[in-house]
Amino acid sequence: MRKVKIITADVAANLIKDNDTLTSMGFVACAHPEALTKALEKRFLETGSPKNLTYTYSASQGNRTGIGAEHLAHEGLLKRLIIGHYQTVPALARLAVDNKIEAYNFSQGTMCHMFRAMAGRKIGVFTGIGLHTFLDPRYGGGRINERTTEDIVKLVTVEGQEQLFYPTFPIDAAFLRGSYADEAGNITTEEEVAPLENTTVAQAVHNNGGIVIVQVKKVVAHGSLDPRLVTIPGIYVDYVVVADEGDHEQAFGCKFDPTLCGDRRAPEDTGGEAFPLSAKKIIGRRGALMLKEDVVVNLGVGVPEYVAAVAGEEGIADDFTLTVENGAIGGVPQGGALFGSARNADAFVAQDYQFDFYDGAGLDMAFLGLAQCDEKGNINVSRFGPRIAGCGGFVHISQMTPNVFFCGTFTNGSLKVAVENGEVKILQEGKSNKFVKSVDQVTFNGEYATKMHKNVWYITERCVFKLTDKGLKLTEVAPGVNVEKDILAHMDFKPIVEDYTTMDTRIFSESLMGLKNRNI
Repeated sequence: MRKVKIITADVAANLIKDNDTLTSMGFVACAHPEALTKALEKRFLETGSPKNLTYTYSASQGNRTGIGAEHLAHEGLLKRLIIGHYQTVPALARLAVDNKIEAYNFSQGTMCHMFRAMAGRKIGVFTGIGLHTFLDPRYGGGRINERTTEDIVKLVTVEGQEQLFYPTFPIDAAFLRGSYADEAGNITTEEEVAPLENTTVAQAVHNNGGIVIVQVKKVVAHGSLDPRLVTIPGIYVDYVVVADEGDHEQAFGCKFDPTLCGDRRAPEDTGGEAFPLSAKKIIGRRGALMLKEDVVVNLGVGVPEYVAAVAGEEGIADDFTLTVENGAIGGVPQGGALFGSARNADAFVAQDYQFDFYDGAGLDMAFLGLAQCDEKGNINVSRFGPRIAGCGGFVHISQMTPNVFFCGTFTNGSLKVAVENGEVKILQEGKSNKFVKSVDQVTFNGEYATKMHKNVWYITERCVFKLTDKGLKLTEVAPGVNVEKDILAHMDFKPIVEDYTTMDTRIFSESLMGLKNRNI
């Protein structure tokens, strides 16, 4: 039996060399190999090495507090950053905005598929995802700053179709994470929130001559692991590091919850108790009215989460299936630090397979964020002046889902809304308009969506728009809302205003809407 080498996190950090390309695992605050990235930061601060790393990963890995991927946010340590999301790693974003490093933002699913292409020694990934967005080299090619001059992404034509081509590149080292390892280096992930793309990344790094280092909570005897639970076979693994308990939380700051990994099932929430009415709940209720029986759905973070909350309150959560881009199918997706996990999931698939499903239009509906919208129906959720959020899986989901609902408050910052006698009252308007003449960055292209015959809605607490080939059309207005004063006066462009209806009055009642008693 081949025995894997068991080393400390400090020894693992010493294996990283100047100018290496490094990748790590994790999804927002979940499943990050904290002991490894922390040890690498410690080595750099004490010795000044390693220098000039290229750091790449698919999903965001942090919680905005300097841990996770932010351990590597040091000038000199990094030379280039190629990641899928920046929102929860602001220290890395600052390096990019300040032109301290070269920086790219690629879409999460395409990066997962790049790892898979690397594993098979393919030249790259061809995809239509991201055409006519900021990922398209005609609009920046995912480059973040002036220091970044190389167009990694290429626009090509294959069989008469435009495609974005992402060339593969070798990765020298991977920091991965599992639950248990046996003496041969076989790794299970049964106590993580999802297997993520661990298998694919381990193959990619191993097959290109790199080293694979996996952080686990415990090493057990060879033969004691259930082989059906092994997601990283020992033949891919070079080193194992046993982490302290504090560096191996299921999610940063969260205790282990067996209902998030399928070890145990939580009691089902049968609904029936209303939570307070608010602007976000109004949006969630309007979104929930669009749900149909047996549909497969993706929910974005933030306001879209209220669609699921309303469905739970109404007792209809079992009538459709929610999914999370990191691989969870079914159950109740969690928010906050646990975003990416799902309680009582039906299944977990690898993240790259989940994006295969999304890219193939497997979703029926998606409820996504509405941060900024322009007169063409373009949506921006990825960059706002100097602030970089990143696109994550948004581009895949919004582009390929046939029915997309962008959900958000009508204005941004300090908005105060009340519901009185079934009518919406704007007590204090937001500080800035979300509906602008031109978005700062195109994360979703409205004109391209209409050419692809997508059904696209924009849901706010005071009105609903639908995307047409002539732009946004006002279709519904909340009771109590004045179109001129409360809607048009706070838009930098004029939408199509012809015939519109009043939003369903049940939305604005403190009592349940009664969705369980109708055929949805």
